[in-house]
Amino acid sequence: VIDRLWYKSLESESIYRCRPLKNRLLVDALAGKNRERPPIWLMRQAGRYMPSYQKLRQKYPLRDLFFTPALAAEITQMPIQQLGVDAAILFSDITVIAVALGFTLDFSEGPHITPLLQTAEQVDRLPILNVKEVLAPIGQTVALAAGHEVPLIGFCGGPFTVASYLIEKRTGNDLPLTKRWLYQDPSSFHRLLDKITTVSCDYLRMQVEKGASVIQIFDSWAHVLTDEQFKTVCLPYWTKLLSCVSVPGIVFGRGNCFRVRQIGSCKPSAISVDWSLPIASLREKTPLPLQGNLDPDLLFAPIEIVRKTTQQLLHSMQGDRGFIVNLGHGIKPGTPMDAVRCLVDTVKGL
Repeated sequence: VIDRLWYKSLESESIYRCRPLKNRLLVDALAGKNRERPPIWLMRQAGRYMPSYQKLRQKYPLRDLFFTPALAAEITQMPIQQLGVDAAILFSDITVIAVALGFTLDFSEGPHITPLLQTAEQVDRLPILNVKEVLAPIGQTVALAAGHEVPLIGFCGGPFTVASYLIEKRTGNDLPLTKRWLYQDPSSFHRLLDKITTVSCDYLRMQVEKGASVIQIFDSWAHVLTDEQFKTVCLPYWTKLLSCVSVPGIVFGRGNCFRVRQIGSCKPSAISVDWSLPIASLREKTPLPLQGNLDPDLLFAPIEIVRKTTQQLLHSMQGDRGFIVNLGHGIKPGTPMDAVRCLVDTVKGL
């Protein structure tokens, strides 16, 4: 497997990373310098809808795929080789930093973290471990996957979303235990967010050191918060994460469409938005580059509808110097590969 990857040894890593990117569309868009077509990449583009990934998944448990550098790097590069998207995104999961806080992490249908947090005393006892040591395999994945063809996007979870995974198992979208804790004991909740942010900053720095050209923060569950909670639970921590590295940073969360003005205070390079509002209407609310915002379920429609809807999106943002085509959330399991290819080809054919 390693012979098929970008690097033959870690010894050549720094030399290889120094080569200029051949495809700079994403980097230019993040600087507000689109000069031709907008770039396209897709959240969860490396993974479960791809036949080549499914073959690996039949052979290996999910945790092995995340923590075996050669395999994770191979999956990271699959969309570049098979679809020709304009950026790679690290094949990993936002919950891996739980390991750096002393938790046990496994995966079945989703992350399984033990023990779940129940008290403020547990929060205060959480260790902050050496990220470069406990997450070394992921650092090696970045080093293997980062090439000179397209930018590699590193990422972490937003502290609020990560906290919710440390507090409760997923039974729906309401996060009752997480929100109850936030209301009943905000002081210990913020201490938890501080610890998550500390290890997340170390995690992002490691990814950038190993070759990530861009980072993205995924705070997928931020939409359950009130506006006042969002200001205190998300924005300050996003600011810390964005400022801890020197590469462009994108922020994503469901509900971002309605908060683009607030999010601007974090000074991200771009805001990734869902499909709640037409993306063109958001340009009036922020000068920041925008990423999005097709409904992932569109990809289950007939090919001609996929093509037409994509063309409409492109037309609505024609000439925008800070626009990145993406979905409003990750690709869903069972999405037809032909539909994903149609989306990418339509953008590249502009």
